[in-house]
Amino acid sequence: MRINYNQSAILANSSLNRTNSKLSNSIERLSSGLKINHAKDNPAGLAIAHRMDSQIRGLNQATDNTNDGISVVESADGAMSEISAIIQRLNELANQAANDTKTDEDRKIIDEEVQQLKQEITRIAQDTEFNGQPLLDGTFDLRGYTDDPNVKVATYSDEVITGKYNINNLASLVSTSTDAHGNTVYTVDVTGLAGTDPKWPAGLAATYDGEQLTITGNGNFEMKLDVEYANLPTGNLELDITGIGAMKIQMGANEHQELAVRIPEVSLKNMHIQDLDVTTAEGAQAGIEQIKYALSYISSERSRLGAYENRMEHNTSNLAVSEENMTSSYSRIMDVDMAEEMVEYTTQQVLEQAGISMLAQANERPQQVLQLLQ
Repeated sequence: MRINYNQSAILANSSLNRTNSKLSNSIERLSSGLKINHAKDNPAGLAIAHRMDSQIRGLNQATDNTNDGISVVESADGAMSEISAIIQRLNELANQAANDTKTDEDRKIIDEEVQQLKQEITRIAQDTEFNGQPLLDGTFDLRGYTDDPNVKVATYSDEVITGKYNINNLASLVSTSTDAHGNTVYTVDVTGLAGTDPKWPAGLAATYDGEQLTITGNGNFEMKLDVEYANLPTGNLELDITGIGAMKIQMGANEHQELAVRIPEVSLKNMHIQDLDVTTAEGAQAGIEQIKYALSYISSERSRLGAYENRMEHNTSNLAVSEENMTSSYSRIMDVDMAEEMVEYTTQQVLEQAGISMLAQANERPQQVLQLLQ
């Protein structure tokens, strides 16, 4: 028997220390609810969980962003809905003024309301905002530029391929004539236009009303240029179609997961009713056609906004499913199974009590030597 080194006590103490460490870890997991509290607990699992947590937070924010985008679209659509109602009223007034039972004095009274309604359309377009940003002034429409200060790219469709387009001697491509009512009719030489740049699409067509040139082609290609007849360029006109300018809604947790929402400029000029005047029967008849175009313009833009809103609502549902599944995976890595951990805690607690008892008995064994010294 030896008294300097109590081997039994050393073994019991070593086992007790290991048990105590496991019990402390179990208590920490039970109190925090987490399986991984330190990097040493599961280094690979912690790295994976942190990436998942970042993704979950990104998905949650993307949901908020998408809902904000829906609110923007609803705000713009609400304003356009009211403008559409005004255009319907303008149509009623134009039809009323076109009737020969009305005198010129009657038409002047009708025209007073027409002009007031036109002003209200402009006011709504200028004052509609979201978070301090105007929505209907073209700020969030696709942008394009020209090298001629007299020519402005008004708008173009999503299907227009970005890049630079050229039109050589636009003034020579536009010819004029007079119809039976003495109105100026403009004709655009589409063949000459197509020959100025190979990037123009097939099925090219163009119309001009003295202020705006509209170029269309296959594949829903449409481009509108604002230029007055007197300022039609005679040299080469370069158009820089950038493809940027739309409001980008970050709809996902990763880079470039976004939706570009185009909100066009709503103006009397774009709706072709800036010159609407029903003080004469001829003006009222012409106004009916102008209003028909304005209504078509607003309906088309509202249709596109509705499509954006549907896309964002579907995206919100998709994000919810992705976030749910990602959270479930994250929980399996990070969250502790409380029932399983309670079993571990109870086991280590019993082992600790047994270890303390055995250590106490091991410490008493050297005292047996005293019996040899009696």
